[in-house]
Amino acid sequence: MKAEIIAVGTELLMGQIANTNAQYLSSGLAEIGIGVYFHTVVGDNVGRIKEALAIAKSRADLIICTGGLGPTQDDLTKDVLAEVLGWPLVIHQPSMDKMTEFFANRGVPMVESNIKQAQMLEGSTPLANETGLAVGNALTQDGTHYIVLPGPPREMKPMFEHEVKLWLQARIENLLPLHSIILKFAGIGESLLEHRLIDLIDGQTDPTIAPYAKEGEVAIRLTTRATGPEDAAQRLRPLEAEIRSRVGEFIYADQDVTLEEFIVRKLGDEGRTLAVAESCTGGQLSDLLTAVAGGSGAFVGGVISYTNEIKRQVLGVPAELLEGEGAPGAVSRETACAMAECVMELCGADYGLSVTGVAGPAELEGKPVGLVYVGVAVRGQAVTAVELRISGNRPTIKLRASKSALYQLWQRLKS
Repeated sequence: MKAEIIAVGTELLMGQIANTNAQYLSSGLAEIGIGVYFHTVVGDNVGRIKEALAIAKSRADLIICTGGLGPTQDDLTKDVLAEVLGWPLVIHQPSMDKMTEFFANRGVPMVESNIKQAQMLEGSTPLANETGLAVGNALTQDGTHYIVLPGPPREMKPMFEHEVKLWLQARIENLLPLHSIILKFAGIGESLLEHRLIDLIDGQTDPTIAPYAKEGEVAIRLTTRATGPEDAAQRLRPLEAEIRSRVGEFIYADQDVTLEEFIVRKLGDEGRTLAVAESCTGGQLSDLLTAVAGGSGAFVGGVISYTNEIKRQVLGVPAELLEGEGAPGAVSRETACAMAECVMELCGADYGLSVTGVAGPAELEGKPVGLVYVGVAVRGQAVTAVELRISGNRPTIKLRASKSALYQLWQRLKS
């Protein structure tokens, strides 16, 4: 079963609103065993909607249209579909009665154009709109299933959950829901991860392997079709074990959480605390940590020590490390160690994490852009620091340095 979602609305093409309906529907269809192969966005134009429907008919068994069911002249979806399929439009009386009552209760006259919202393709299955006025439609012609849904998510979502899912499950045999697990990685890039798993990716059938990445994070989604969670686990377990045997040292979670979420929760569960000292990241590391809801029990605070004066006066970094003949300087392994240890003591935390480096655009202390040092202090243990060479522009270096600092902390937490 191949599905295509057609989102109708010029406002989508102009970027005035985001096409969140396609994301929601793709996820919901996967849950009942239907794969979405194509997303299409088309404007409020009769010719282009016809063309989109024709293309979808040539490559999909299920076509879901969202949007274009309102009362205005540019709400064309039902009219165009009726013309393409040769099915006349008729009034769905329960929807008409609901609309009449709605306007009467508001004391507002119902204009003739509102009647469009109560129209349906004759012979189709009406889909009740719990939160709006436009009735949806579901029908099958020549082996292709068509579903028409309203565009506003508050109307579309309940219609899909309470009407569409049941309609599809009653008409499509042997639907096996998709089940997935997520493996999250740190300390390894997408290209290297793919290289180590390339034979598994090239030879995939069921289960499937889908690597994806965003800045500072890499994940793999393993997916299979199964009758239930136990069957899915049995199918996924051998592939997961093989992946762990190859790159298990980089896996920090088997759920879709960020590295900062994982660290904050782990520290919280173990009753331990963290403080950070930042220079080149300018507070971005603290921002990542404080974005985790309920993280105040683990992250106690930090210092943005952007200048040498603050490093000395607030953190207590020795002056001889920062300036003077023979001093390693602010951007150095020694200063990273001192910053981590000082902030740990200053805040009374169990861990201290520091970042100092050159985010650009120019060199600093004669040191190149992208040179970063991360320090990790653990109470009762020797403080350590690592040197990193990070590429990118200034915002990219700041983010990658922050994520790299979290990775170094995770490495210490593991040990």
